[in-house]
Amino acid sequence: MTSTLFRTKNVEQSILDTEEPEHALKKSLSALDLTVFGVGVIIGTGIFVLTGKVARENAGPAVALAFVVAGVVCALAALCYAEFASTLPVAGSAYTFSYASLGELPAWTIGWDLVLEFALGTAVVAVGWSGYIRSLMDNAGWHLPAALGSREGAHGFGFDILAAVLVLVLTAILVLGMKLSARVTQVVVAIKVTVVLIVIIAGAFFITGSNYKPFIPKAQAVEAGAGLRSPLIQLMFGWAPANFGVMGIFTAASVVFFAFIGFDVVATAAEETKNPQRDMPRGILGSLLICTTLYVAVSVVVTGMQHYSKLSIDAPLADAFKATGHPWFAGVISFGAAVGLTTVCMILLLGQTRVFFAMSRDGLLPRFFSRVHPRFKTPHRPTILLGVIIAILAGFTSLSELAELVNIGTLFAFVVVALGVIILRRTRPDLHRAFRTPWVPFLPIVSVLATLWLMLNLPAETWLRFAVWMVIGFVVYFLYGRSHSRLGRHEETTVEEVRNHEG
Repeated sequence: MTSTLFRTKNVEQSILDTEEPEHALKKSLSALDLTVFGVGVIIGTGIFVLTGKVARENAGPAVALAFVVAGVVCALAALCYAEFASTLPVAGSAYTFSYASLGELPAWTIGWDLVLEFALGTAVVAVGWSGYIRSLMDNAGWHLPAALGSREGAHGFGFDILAAVLVLVLTAILVLGMKLSARVTQVVVAIKVTVVLIVIIAGAFFITGSNYKPFIPKAQAVEAGAGLRSPLIQLMFGWAPANFGVMGIFTAASVVFFAFIGFDVVATAAEETKNPQRDMPRGILGSLLICTTLYVAVSVVVTGMQHYSKLSIDAPLADAFKATGHPWFAGVISFGAAVGLTTVCMILLLGQTRVFFAMSRDGLLPRFFSRVHPRFKTPHRPTILLGVIIAILAGFTSLSELAELVNIGTLFAFVVVALGVIILRRTRPDLHRAFRTPWVPFLPIVSVLATLWLMLNLPAETWLRFAVWMVIGFVVYFLYGRSHSRLGRHEETTVEEVRNHEG
């Protein structure tokens, strides 16, 4: 049984499966498209919210350094993703990479994890988008009925119609084709980046040098059990969180790291890229570099506009402009955040459908979902199914406590991909790698350790929910996936042919 659970699907077979006419996705994306996808999904509420929180509570003006630290941790994982995506340009991202290096059960585990991660991520972002739109509508004097404005609604019942409609519209766009999705993303990302640049350029004129003093505030003692650090950290090591000082920068980095989550979604589009060997590394690393630069610039500007101790927790950028007597910019920032969340939602939905499609094509989920649309060459069946489910989740379900599952799921994928790079280098040194992660195995090991550290910073409740979802996944695999695996059936056919030949 152990040998079947860890059987690997070689790279050649994975690429060959993408050439089956009924299961082949259309190649239409360029390096620019991939970079835009990456920027589109990374820049979300994080840049508009987290800056003020960590500056005020952990790092002061040195929050810019916290963004650099978080960007470096992401870069370690991005280098591993770039090697895999260029070597194995197949839909599925970490799931496909795991199947080629770690085996079927680990691949199923990470695929099951990504399905939940992207589903919850899409629903949570859709709900956030709905909140921004309702706020803008209220400012314009337009009000939705209470029962359709939020999940609470009137008399304790409601349906967030805006969040559900957004998901359904984006589902339709994804069904109609990747190029259309890329064009929509380009327009929205252009608006979003323009708003961020307005914040940086306009805010630079209101910087006061004294606000940067002290750049790294003096460290403050924090009582055990308080602050942002996970109970797991305190239980295992007895450490209390560090506010301010040098260690405060690292505490802040563990928080702002989640503003970077999303670049891994770019890898799910590898199969739909015209020249994945060249363009996937450019898209993954390029989008991460652009977003890190923007994050650092925004944090430098906002802490220069207003002293870190006075920054708002909920809307630091908008309130910083209000504090300088320019409330007009607050409306621009809110508009940019609302528009920006549209692409975050769409690209997360894109990532989930591609992972689901890849698992279906391998037989671990029903093969019914692996047939592409005859005209648009998109995985329309899983896209429609998942889009409807997520629209219902976004409309009815309170997801605030489940949102951190998105974080732990992404971090878990980072660990698996880094380990996969090390293993595949040893088991298949002959493979042509258009992009090679430097300093293997040192760099992937550092990536694993850094990622595990950030996972330990998550609340214990998040680990518990994650474990429950994984247990459900194991049950589904052993009841369905293991017996329907195409790789398993291929092995059984091969054994039977050998027996017949020997007979």
